[in-house]
Amino acid sequence: MGETFPIIETDLLATIETRLRTLEANGGIERLQNQMREQAVASVRRPKPVEGLTPATARREWLYDPSMVLEDDIVDAKGQLIAPRGTRVNPLDHVSLGQDLVFVDGTDAAQIDWAVRTYSAARAKVIFVAGSPFDAMKPYQRRFWFDQGGQLTARFGIRHTPAVVTGAAVSSGVKALKVSEVPLAPKGRAS
Repeated sequence: MGETFPIIETDLLATIETRLRTLEANGGIERLQNQMREQAVASVRRPKPVEGLTPATARREWLYDPSMVLEDDIVDAKGQLIAPRGTRVNPLDHVSLGQDLVFVDGTDAAQIDWAVRTYSAARAKVIFVAGSPFDAMKPYQRRFWFDQGGQLTARFGIRHTPAVVTGAAVSSGVKALKVSEVPLAPKGRAS
C-alpha cells in the first residue's frame, strides 16, 4: 500500500456554516431577506409585461371556440362515468362569460381611459398586459387585473390592444367567444 496523506481541505458544510454565521452577524441575511421581499413586492405591483403586443391599428375580429376534447374519462366521486375520453366539451354550454374581458396596455393612459369610459366595472374586467394595475386602482376608483405570463392573450390569439372578449354564438349553433382588437382614434379625433 502506498503512502497516505492527511486531508487538508476544509469541510464544505463547515465552510457554509461559517459563512452563514458571518452573514448573520453582520446583517447580511437580513439584507438579503429585505432585498428578496422588495423584489417580490415589486413584481406583484408591476408584473412583467406581456411580450409581443402592440397597439391596435386596424379592427380585427374573430370567434374563439373554447371547446376541448377530453384526454381522460371524467368520473364522479363514486366512479360513475360522467363523460368518456374523446368527448368534445364546450364550457359555454354550461356557463357563460359573466363579464366582458377588456385587455389594455396599462402604460397607455388613452387605452385605460377608453376602457373605463366604455365599460362599467359591472360589465367588464379590465385586464392589463403591461403597467401596474395597483397604481391605476386609486385614480380610476376601480379594480384592474393583469394577464400573468400572457396566458389569456395567448389563448385568445390577441396580438394588439385594446382587445375585448365577449360572449357570442356561432351560426352553426356552437357557442363561442367574440374577440375584437379595437384601434383607438388618434388624439383630437372622435373614436
